[in-house]
Amino acid sequence: MAYPMYRQIAEDLRGQVESGYLEPGQQLRTEIELRDHYGASRNTIRDAIKLLIAWGLVETRPGQGTFVVRKIEPYVTTLTGSPKVPILYGEVDDSAAGETAGSDRRLYSTDPQVEIQKAPASIAMLLQIAEGSQVISRHQKRSIDNTPWSMQTSFYPMGFVLKGADRLIQADDIAIGTMKYLEQTLGLKQVGYRDWITVRTADSTESSFFSLPPDGRVSVFEVFRTAYDQTGTPMRLTVTVYPTDRNQFVVNVGDVADAKDESGIRPP
Repeated sequence: MAYPMYRQIAEDLRGQVESGYLEPGQQLRTEIELRDHYGASRNTIRDAIKLLIAWGLVETRPGQGTFVVRKIEPYVTTLTGSPKVPILYGEVDDSAAGETAGSDRRLYSTDPQVEIQKAPASIAMLLQIAEGSQVISRHQKRSIDNTPWSMQTSFYPMGFVLKGADRLIQADDIAIGTMKYLEQTLGLKQVGYRDWITVRTADSTESSFFSLPPDGRVSVFEVFRTAYDQTGTPMRLTVTVYPTDRNQFVVNVGDVADAKDESGIRPP
């Protein structure tokens, strides 16, 4: 059974992309040029482009044209680890996940953007504080090599600053990590954490930072990590946003083989 014309055109263009004839970032011919080349109607060409977009091979940019998508090798993050040992990302351990695979990759973080704000209901619930209570937020944007990788905000009860942990409100990295700093300053030790993972549409700020296609087809993971101290009280909430087109997660349970670099490996 023969494919309809738009499918045949889409398959031909896919072959050109996968063979490298059409390179990442390269612009496709215009609709008129494709119509003349394939001897098809304009609607047929549009249907073929829609199929290529659904396959994740091309993207349309308003006022510019249709371009081959630049494929990003996925970053694999291990969510599990020792809850008592903070894992450092560069200078700060404000991370919602464990470790990124690939020792040859370098992670870069912006200096933290620090604010004092009133906790909305969702943040207050996870930190087990009253809605409207003051919290410190420390926000960073992170890239691996030159690719934007995650956006992260950690929330701490304002009481920590009042008890002496005043470096939390300074817009500088805490070289030893915030968990170690709170242990040294207030005697608080992280003994466990809970991850809550959701998927949603990226907002305008996230779409701009991650350079996501404007049609919203690439969603983001949102990881809420609540850290608990030795009394069972939440001591930090870290919210990390990861685009789904370049991130995969691994959860290890029990005695499993060590896999330090699972980058690009997909489950069968």
